[in-house]
Amino acid sequence: MGGSGPGEHVSPRGPLPRGETPAGLARRVLGAPFSDRARREIQYCLVSVPLAIATAWVTFWVLGPSLLVSGSVVGLAIGLVGVVLALRIARRFAGLYRRVAARLLDEQVTAPPPFRRATGSVIVRLDARLRDVAAWRAVGYMLLKVPVAFGQYLALATWVCGAIDLIYPLWWPLFRNAPPGHRLQPVPAITPPPIGSFVHADSWGGSLLVASFGVFLLLLAPWLTRGVVTADRWLIRSLLGPGTLSQRVRDLEQARARLVDDSVAVLRQVERDLHDGAQVRLAAMAMNLGMAKENLGADGQPADVDRARELVDAAHVNAKEALIELRELVRGIHPPVLEVGLAEALATLAAGSAIPVTVTADIPARPTPAIETIAYFCAAELLANATKHSAANKIGIRADVTDTERGQVLRLQVSDDGRGGAVPAAGSGLAGLERRAGTVDGHLAVESPPGGPTLITVELPMKA
Repeated sequence: MGGSGPGEHVSPRGPLPRGETPAGLARRVLGAPFSDRARREIQYCLVSVPLAIATAWVTFWVLGPSLLVSGSVVGLAIGLVGVVLALRIARRFAGLYRRVAARLLDEQVTAPPPFRRATGSVIVRLDARLRDVAAWRAVGYMLLKVPVAFGQYLALATWVCGAIDLIYPLWWPLFRNAPPGHRLQPVPAITPPPIGSFVHADSWGGSLLVASFGVFLLLLAPWLTRGVVTADRWLIRSLLGPGTLSQRVRDLEQARARLVDDSVAVLRQVERDLHDGAQVRLAAMAMNLGMAKENLGADGQPADVDRARELVDAAHVNAKEALIELRELVRGIHPPVLEVGLAEALATLAAGSAIPVTVTADIPARPTPAIETIAYFCAAELLANATKHSAANKIGIRADVTDTERGQVLRLQVSDDGRGGAVPAAGSGLAGLERRAGTVDGHLAVESPPGGPTLITVELPMKA
């Protein structure tokens, strides 16, 4: 009753992990300082501590004064600009922390959705920036990183102090030699500041005690390092990841609302195109055919064959024009060339451009049809904008699949050597493309300084 079974080892502090013997536990403890995990965590701490100091300093001196200044009426505008700047810097630092964790700890943390710029007045855009939850969570991480970085510093100092204490017996005969009967001033063991030393040596025999203390520190160091790095891992996953479920639900609700609005707008456009285009052509064709029928003669009236032939020719022309408009309309809903692939569809777009277009496509795996359709219409809109407004001599389109923190994405880039100055302002075509990409968690970035050149990048997930 309650006893240990055959082959089960019980320690005074409780049972050992299942399947581990006391010898195995001893090997694990003694081998911890030499393990690959300890090496990687030391490297991470060596990078993490100075990085934490730098990011905390920037956050403190940018965000802190901005919040103080914004408390006054006079400094409100300057303070809010400083807060927005601090939030943008925090997002960049968060990406840097994720890359360091992925590289040195193999801690793969998915990046939160990129910030979606709001359209509208300055107040609306400023409000969107101040409501950037991912940026505020990054600020929270950098503030909480300070005590964690202090723990990482202590862990690194424990490694260094343990190594120095371990070699006390080696240098003692060289530097602490004294005539017999001469009492030396005790030398304390090296301990991580600000912890004071409680082990001292006043003889070569005492230096062995310091060396033993150094062995203890070296055996303690990997576990202390593991503890603070584990805490850092948890903070990275909690604060630098995609966010809470409620935030994700809000993002999806906003994306759904934008998608519904865009769908309604597309349906209204199709209705207008049918009413003003093909429907008018078909009505004219019906009228021409009716008049041609009358001119063929009825109820004993003579036939006017020449007039009937003219009316039939006009009806034929209207029928062909209606077919062309319907074909264009169908192509605007879903281009048939996309059935072959996005690369061929982009080449078809380039062939119809009034400005020379170079297409480079490297898409080893096809995205889902919805993503291909969004990419195609983004390219078509950007190509049309460049043709109308850029005064460019050449345009480049590049499509490829690239790896990011959020996984593989389809990246579409459209560049031109025109006048530049493209801005995704409210009501512009770029703002519409930004909304369209945002419905599938995509992102649009614009680099268009005055005088050019212009580079517009659209990143879309491989699956909708």
